[in-house]
Amino acid sequence: MSLDSSVDRRKRPQTSSAVNGNVKGAVEDEKLRLRLRPNENHKPESYEDMQLEFSPLLFSSLEQYLPFNMLNLSRELKLQYMRDILFRYSPEGERARVQRHREYRQKIISNYQPLHRELYTMHAANFFLPSFLKAINENTEESFRSIMVEPSPGVYTFEMLQPHFCELLLSEVDNFERWVHETKFRIMRPNTMNKYGAVLDDFGLEPMLEKLMEDFIRPISRVFFPEVGGSTLDAHHGFVVEYGIDRDVELGFHVDDSEVTLNVCLGQQFSGGELFFRGVRCDKHVHSGTQQEEILDYSHVPGRAVLHRGRHRHGARATTSGQRVNLLLWCRSSVFRELKKYQKEFFSWCGECQREMKEKQRLAVTATKLVCYI
Repeated sequence: MSLDSSVDRRKRPQTSSAVNGNVKGAVEDEKLRLRLRPNENHKPESYEDMQLEFSPLLFSSLEQYLPFNMLNLSRELKLQYMRDILFRYSPEGERARVQRHREYRQKIISNYQPLHRELYTMHAANFFLPSFLKAINENTEESFRSIMVEPSPGVYTFEMLQPHFCELLLSEVDNFERWVHETKFRIMRPNTMNKYGAVLDDFGLEPMLEKLMEDFIRPISRVFFPEVGGSTLDAHHGFVVEYGIDRDVELGFHVDDSEVTLNVCLGQQFSGGELFFRGVRCDKHVHSGTQQEEILDYSHVPGRAVLHRGRHRHGARATTSGQRVNLLLWCRSSVFRELKKYQKEFFSWCGECQREMKEKQRLAVTATKLVCYI
């Protein structure tokens, strides 16, 4: 049974409840549904002027997946329906944590004085190499592939950042960390695995990184990662990580909390620190074995980017000398995360799901041949 048929048979939300302005009360949580495919002819509303718990871009992205009978409702009613869906997988404790983080971030931005203000607004010609910009402007699979190397299925590497941009960003991060030390301000690290590094969104770079995701990474992801929400990326987590003898030395085997991950080496002088990849897995198979064809080791080059699915298992080997700093952008799709709940198997992207399916097919063919023989 296809995913389309199984979801389409589910009861659609009642329009009358939305008209009455009481979406949450009239529609039970389990009946809140998005469409599997976007309404491509629908132009979403802007939510930039509203004080929201989530990114305005996220709501604009979700709106294209609303049931047809909701598209002409008021912005407020559409917003309520989408918030109900988001709150369903964002528990109250998590929302409280997000609010505390928002207040923490605002306190930093109100007090920290940027060193290089030109970093805080997207200036593509100053940030990116001409070859990367040309590929983005042409916006075709052919143009993207012309600048990329795919050393292993689903892992793409390409030259991306201007050396001067890398230098400015490293300088800005150093300035922020000095400010944190001098003011004794509490710094929140990028994730639970890294003890060094900084969240770039926390000190004002969020708008620039959102443009990076929306205008540069999403077009590429739409082509190469459509099965994991590449065309609907609508939220991000941007940070730098620092490796060295007096920093984090290595990073263990893991998957990212993202649909698509951008990883760009900023520098500096270092040896070691190779990334190792071991195949894409869904939640059910994240600890399954690795096939020989899934093994890849990759050596970082300053300015060069690596783009891969967040569920592509990977880690970082020890940095044996010097210091390595990388920019990471975890790109997320609320649409994909919602639709993923309707599925149990992920043949289109999980390596182990694919192998299980092929084995079932092989056994079925063998059984059929055996019956015919008998």
